[in-house]
Amino acid sequence: MAQMTMVQAINNALKTELQNDENVLVFGEDVGVNGGVFRVTEGLQKEFGEDRVFDTPLAESGIGGLALGLSAEGYRPVMEIQFLGFVFEVFDSVAGQIARTRFRSGNTKAAPVTIRTPFGGGVHTPELHADNLEGILAQSPGLTVVIPSNPYDAKGLLISAIKSNDPVVYLEHMKLYRSFREEVPEEEYEIELGKAKVKKEGTDLTVIAYGAMVQESLKAAEELEKDGVSVEVIDLRTVQPVDYETLVASVEKTGRAVVVQEAQRQAGVGAQVAAELSERAILSLEAPIARVAAADTVYPFTEAENVWLPNKNDIIERANATLNF
Repeated sequence: MAQMTMVQAINNALKTELQNDENVLVFGEDVGVNGGVFRVTEGLQKEFGEDRVFDTPLAESGIGGLALGLSAEGYRPVMEIQFLGFVFEVFDSVAGQIARTRFRSGNTKAAPVTIRTPFGGGVHTPELHADNLEGILAQSPGLTVVIPSNPYDAKGLLISAIKSNDPVVYLEHMKLYRSFREEVPEEEYEIELGKAKVKKEGTDLTVIAYGAMVQESLKAAEELEKDGVSVEVIDLRTVQPVDYETLVASVEKTGRAVVVQEAQRQAGVGAQVAAELSERAILSLEAPIARVAAADTVYPFTEAENVWLPNKNDIIERANATLNF
């Protein structure tokens, strides 16, 4: 196995599937010669040619329409939206067309489209680049929404997304791109979509997170352990559909839960998880489910970003309130 950053793991996954399936196509703004804004697709056009890895005009709606048409002709398009904040320009294609293909065709047609896009705070991007819009996508029927938190998962989940016969939105947190390395197999492997992972086992409290907040949750758990609190940390990995079986089993064991998201509190994923756990595991809960999220404001300019973003201290505060309820 090789030590890879998340950028390298995603690049390796794309390379693997381009090699294994001639119907896989990778396209988007600047993904070809430049290798993408973050160099995620670096070297792929040189290896596989301009017919398989290519640049598109700066028109997200055109990218989405192209992906839908290609999928109808038997291809497996991997389209990139340069930043998640630009998804509004292509939302009709994604949620109004691609997501509905199987339904409106009476289960006679599929749309094996993978929609890659970076997002997330902590790297001081301009306006509209860091927005956490996963909640909007997760509540759009017909879409699977995946958010890896580490390089190993990033590769396995992306390969599964590309192989899926239904559309998958694959969100890449920018702060995680090069923040750490870990061992990643160089051969092909898949991680099941819709399956959460217990990152750390514990008995006193369950902390549920995804994306960059998994790392903050693990840091918080380490601090809480020093005070004798045993914390279980679960990485959702897929925010639609959610693996409630794993979450309920954990809450039945610990009796307490904190749901963590980087997005604004109103943004959906954390609220949905809390609501479902309240219905499914109410008799196991010894305290109200706590939530950690950003404020319900527009994503701030960079000067206020670090104040606005949730962090390990926020998680510790909510965890202690839950434990002391």
